Formats: sequence, C-alpha cells, structure tokens
Amino acid sequence: MDVDGQTSDNVIPLPYLPAASSSDWQLMPRIDEASNSGDVKLVDRFIKLVDELDNRVEKLRKDAITLQEKKDYLSMSMDLLKNNDLLTNLEEYEREEITCYMQRVGSRLATVELNVKTVRNSAQEECLHQVNVLIDSVISNSDAVISRQRCQMFLNACEGAPEATGSSRDAHEVSVDKKFESSLLGCTLDDQKTIKKRLNALISYLNKQTISD
Repeated sequence: MDVDGQTSDNVIPLPYLPAASSSDWQLMPRIDEASNSGDVKLVDRFIKLVDELDNRVEKLRKDAITLQEKKDYLSMSMDLLKNNDLLTNLEEYEREEITCYMQRVGSRLATVELNVKTVRNSAQEECLHQVNVLIDSVISNSDAVISRQRCQMFLNACEGAPEATGSSRDAHEVSVDKKFESSLLGCTLDDQKTIKKRLNALISYLNKQTISD
C-alpha cells in the first residue's frame, strides 16, 4: 500500500521450496508482475493465485491418499503373513525368528504416519468400523478358500453400490454378503472407493494363495 492509499504493483511472493524438491514445486505461485498486469483487477489476480493453490492442494491430497493406500496394503500383507498356516510347518525357533523379523518391519511401518481426513458423521464412522471388522475377519482366517469366497462376496457388494462403482449388478448373477453390503452403503463415497481397492488387493492375494495350495 503506497502513501496515498493506492495499491502498489509490488510482487507478493509466496515461499520457495528447497531446490531438492520436485521441479513442479520449486517455484510456488505468485502474483503476476507482467507489465500489463495493471489491466487485470487485483482481486482477480488473487483469485487466480488461490485457484492455483487449490489445484496443488487437491493434488497433494490425492498423492497422500495414494501413499495411505500403499501403507494399508503393506499392513494388510503383514497381517496375512502372520496368519499364514504354513508358519506351523516351521520349527519353533524358526517361527520365533520370523515373528521377531515381522515385528521389526511392522514397527518401521508404524513410524510412517499419514492422515488425510475424510469428513464423516457418527453413523458413517460406525459403518466404516463394521466394514473393517469384517475385512479383518477374512484376513485372520487361515482357510484361504473360505477367505477368498467371503472376500469375493464383499467385492460383489461393492459392485452393487452405485456410490462405489457408478454401476449396478443383476441380483441373480452373484452372491453378496448382506451384512457387509449394508455397512458399505452407509460409508462415505471416498471410503467406498478405498474399501473396494483394499478388497481387490486382498482377493488378488487370496486367489494366488488358493491356486498355490
């Protein structure tokens, strides 16, 4: 602001990120200081800047969600390994060695903290909890065939949820776990998408395990 109360043309910069960062993020957006910028209202220049920041925030959320899904996949893999019935074929000292190794890996995984908040009401929180309990019961089941069958029924429920897939299924074609479906439909759209991705990863593992057995 200059002395007579008029806005000056000085640039209003935002911070630079360290040079080691991705080239897309090295230079943060800034107010346009082009010579013809006086033709554009100052409020419009700020709106353009905020629009660019909004786009970057959305990209950051998507990247963080992707990382969260990768962490969840690793955690699920650890749980499946812990419950693998082939561990019983090992000698006791071998099982202890593997168990200690998995605990170390699990502890390292726990040091990675990611949190992309999804706004939920109390009913949606409860539905998500019920879904997670049902999926965990599949993971902890040592019978790969039964686990695969239940997991497929959960996936069938996802295929029948328009919120999750944008499509519907023919009821006579597939078998669905009604309890899971009811809880799934009570979840948020973002949670439904994440649940389906988690189940797809789980069914892929269980299919391979069943074929191997």
